[in-house]
Amino acid sequence: MKKRVLLSLLIAMVTVLLDQITKHLAKTHIQPQEMISVLPLLDLVNVRNQGAAFGIFSSFGNTFFISISIIAIIFMAWVILKDKEDYRIFALLAGGAAGNLIDRVTLGYVVDFIYFGTGEYRWPAFNVADSALSIGMVLMAIKLLRGRR
Repeated sequence: MKKRVLLSLLIAMVTVLLDQITKHLAKTHIQPQEMISVLPLLDLVNVRNQGAAFGIFSSFGNTFFISISIIAIIFMAWVILKDKEDYRIFALLAGGAAGNLIDRVTLGYVVDFIYFGTGEYRWPAFNVADSALSIGMVLMAIKLLRGRR
């Protein structure tokens, strides 16, 4: 159990560290709403996201999202302590939730800076924490689908 908890903590901490470093770089080197082209389909921006995924539900308010994040992190920590198989997935999810929680508590919004697409076909801006959450959810979906066979 100790190894599982330490590895989970390491995964979550690395996720938070990468998230916070990249957000800091975006805030300090990209003006709000500025777009820096990196590759044909990849731009860097500095967007303030006050909602959930991709800015939806922004009317719910920051306190709501802080509360949901704290509850989710506590739940994921509990699962990590109990689950012998999926602890890495939940560590990734906890790290993603914690990365965005730090922004909400310290800034009142989440910094998004990765922007994919071209012309009018663009994915909403996101960040490293969002990526960790998305990857964790996809891995969990795959695990659940495989378990149903």
